[in-house]
Amino acid sequence: MKNYDTLLTDLAPSKFERKGVIWTGFLLLVVIIGAIAYIEELIEGQITTNMRDYALWGIYISNFVFFVATSFVGSATVAILRLTKNTWRTPIVRIAEIICVASIIMAGITIMLDMGRPDRLLNLFIHGRMQSPITWDVIIIPTFMVASILLLFFPLIPDFAILKNHFKDKKPTWSKWYGILSLNWTGSKKQIKIQQKSIKLIALLILPLGLILQTIDAWLFSTTYRVGWDSTDMGPYFISGALVAGLGALIVVVFVVRKVYKLENYITDFHFDKLGKFLALACLLYLYFNINEYLIPAYTPPKAEEIHLKMLFTGAYSILFWIVLIVGLIIPIIVMLFKKGRKPKAMFYLGLVVVLGSWWKRFLIVTPTLLHPFLPIQGVPESWHHYFPSLGEWLVTFGTLAMALLIITLLIRFLPIIPIQRTADEQEELEQNKNTKS
Repeated sequence: MKNYDTLLTDLAPSKFERKGVIWTGFLLLVVIIGAIAYIEELIEGQITTNMRDYALWGIYISNFVFFVATSFVGSATVAILRLTKNTWRTPIVRIAEIICVASIIMAGITIMLDMGRPDRLLNLFIHGRMQSPITWDVIIIPTFMVASILLLFFPLIPDFAILKNHFKDKKPTWSKWYGILSLNWTGSKKQIKIQQKSIKLIALLILPLGLILQTIDAWLFSTTYRVGWDSTDMGPYFISGALVAGLGALIVVVFVVRKVYKLENYITDFHFDKLGKFLALACLLYLYFNINEYLIPAYTPPKAEEIHLKMLFTGAYSILFWIVLIVGLIIPIIVMLFKKGRKPKAMFYLGLVVVLGSWWKRFLIVTPTLLHPFLPIQGVPESWHHYFPSLGEWLVTFGTLAMALLIITLLIRFLPIIPIQRTADEQEELEQNKNTKS
């Protein structure tokens, strides 16, 4: 039996300190406030929101698209890193898995919040039509959710067995639960072989599932034949945007976890440098699709497209549009081209900027297009000409974002953030290589 004492001291789940308790309490409070706002919306109807006949999708759909995007990069990052044998990925892969699970759970919840009548959810399964992208979305989200949970769970099994013994005397209740989750793991060759095959199979499966999920999400927009969405590039446009949003979120969470749990010996500057290069590449790719999406149509736009582009370039949404593009995309690319820009603290701030920019980008994808309806908008109340979320919508949105962070916080609290077994194996292999060379 290997000596895990040092690793367990550093990596085993530990009690929340005061800051952790305050943070968890704050998130719970925000979730409760959001739930109260949503209950009021259920009672009064969607009149409590600023959504109307034209802006029938609002901040809830923006939030849904953001969660789907974040979940995709978590799964893609995990799958690619797990299928390759690069040891540098070990300290960050589980954090990516946790973000993926939290995001896809909240994506499913958020789309139900937008329905207005969640009691009719069952109708999507009973009366759904296969020619509708909404039906495809209803099928792919639960499928992707199950695959994401399995991809998180299977690599955890050896660590659960280690934690079962570690907490046997200290916390018997914890030991009991870890024992149940370990599925009688003994580390035999047969178990290891089955586990590794399972992980590889799920990693291979989740990549196409993630691509399908993002593409279906894009098709929900492009098949409506609306100005601003009527594009065959929406699939790759959404996928490239998802890479940016997800990598930004991963970098932020990795930095916070590293600082709070003092994991500088495991998550080093090297990891942030690698993640920074990936994020810079993702931002460049997304910038290309933004140029393709906005600049090219601006040369020979039909009248409706011209009105839409003017609203974004110089009109009501121009300030937000240019802030998102320049501050949320172009400046991070320039900063990350330099090595100093890929240091941990710099990457943390860049990650925050990118995540905020990505969220508002989803808002810009949804809202301006809806304010260019097929039917004439003249002669309707002035409030229908514009859309900005009501207080209730903001409270529900903050509640869902807080819930995602709460899921991440609780998973980090009770799961080993960095794989214990794999880290021990890699350290042992490194020692053997050193001894061989000596």
